[in-house]
Amino acid sequence: MSITVSEISKTYGTQKALDAVSFTLNKGEIVGFLGPNGAGKSTMMKILTTYLSPSQGTAMVNGFSTHNDVQAVRKAVGYLPEHNPLYLEMYVREYLQFNADMYKVLKNRIQEVIDLTRLAPEAHKKISQLSKGYRQRVGLATALLHDPEVLILDEPTTGLDPNQLLEVRNLIKNIGKEKTILMSTHIMQEVEAICDRVIIINKGHIVADKKMSELRDGQEQTVIVEFDYRVEEVALSKLDKVKSAKNTSGFIYEITFATKEDMRAKVFDFAHDNELKILQLNQKNASLEGLFAELTAN
Repeated sequence: MSITVSEISKTYGTQKALDAVSFTLNKGEIVGFLGPNGAGKSTMMKILTTYLSPSQGTAMVNGFSTHNDVQAVRKAVGYLPEHNPLYLEMYVREYLQFNADMYKVLKNRIQEVIDLTRLAPEAHKKISQLSKGYRQRVGLATALLHDPEVLILDEPTTGLDPNQLLEVRNLIKNIGKEKTILMSTHIMQEVEAICDRVIIINKGHIVADKKMSELRDGQEQTVIVEFDYRVEEVALSKLDKVKSAKNTSGFIYEITFATKEDMRAKVFDFAHDNELKILQLNQKNASLEGLFAELTAN
């Protein structure tokens, strides 16, 4: 395992930011770490990067303890924090050289990360002259300098335009083939495009840990149907494998079935048997956004 988190809790005074959180990440996984503001995401990331110590529990990165093997963990991890700390008066190459000296990496690695993060057109400028998107690239290049086994990225695509966004997505996907990546973001499409798995945290608790393939395939489905007449929900709830049925507006109903089998034919038969006309009949696929909203609604 590249990352193993076991029963981690973190308390600030009387506030519990994390409450007995446990999960594992394997090499080659890109995992989206989601949650509303204040859920505990950044706290967890700061613990994994040794910036914070947990109140209870243990965390291991590449076999090293974040408590007992701090320097070994820092060598194994590349970290891009949410608020990207940069020395704005330094030039891009100068800043990367400064960090390379601390990591004791070879000079040719600087050019490698510049090429990797597409920084070359701006590499001659002061960081203060860069757009927010390019500043993010400098932060990402810095995180990659020492070629870490694990990348922890807190909102890595903040401020990127659509073209830059696509480039950074592809970069993260390519890096993830050989490294372990834990990535926090509020952009659901980002997770669906990049990640193999998603962990959702709410109020300091893990509320979901799913592979994206499981979410896409789903174990239930929702059918949206519009009849030409009012139907009682209780009648729809008697259909086979119905989990819930609700009227959303007018004569439109959302029927959730506890199966991934396409149940539209059953709804059509129901309409036929009850002499109803169907004005629309669609299958609503499960989405990460829907799961997130459901699990973090309060």
